[in-house]
Amino acid sequence: MSESPLPSPARLVVGVSGSPGSLTALVRAADEARSRGAELWPVLAWEPPGGDLAARRSPASAVLVPEWERMARETLLTALRDVFGGTGSGLPGHALVARGAPGRALVQIADRERDVIVVGTGRQSRLRRAFWPSVSRYCLAHAACPVLAVPPSPLQAALEAAHRRNMLRLRLDTGRLQREFDTAPPGA
Repeated sequence: MSESPLPSPARLVVGVSGSPGSLTALVRAADEARSRGAELWPVLAWEPPGGDLAARRSPASAVLVPEWERMARETLLTALRDVFGGTGSGLPGHALVARGAPGRALVQIADRERDVIVVGTGRQSRLRRAFWPSVSRYCLAHAACPVLAVPPSPLQAALEAAHRRNMLRLRLDTGRLQREFDTAPPGA
């Protein structure tokens, strides 16, 4: 009787950048990992300022690469602390810092049959889409595994509007803001 190897555990590979959308995706990935009995793999992908090509041209960048990687690790740890507190997620898995474009890094890491990529989506203007390609679109187009695209929190737009009004020193309509908070679904 031959023994077949045990299948590798399912992993939820979640892209984390520290943005509100990525934190929402991290919370959703942790919930999914708990319900599926899967591992949680938060990944922060980073590139040198100006990209790898610009970094290769500059001799000074070789000295700065360890500092950029340290900053990426700090950003990932801060995001994990913001979502899970100081105690950790309580889930098996690994937090990774990967050098490279975020979409490509997530697709390369999620290379097992039972993996799922979890990414946050955000509202992007046409100009922003032209200069900063969407990580979620890249993953949806190139991943060999399922991709869970998590929409932003419904409160995100209200908070951004309040922030804009504050920056422009306009009066804040607290009654309207309270109504929006009251109509948001629980846990949003």
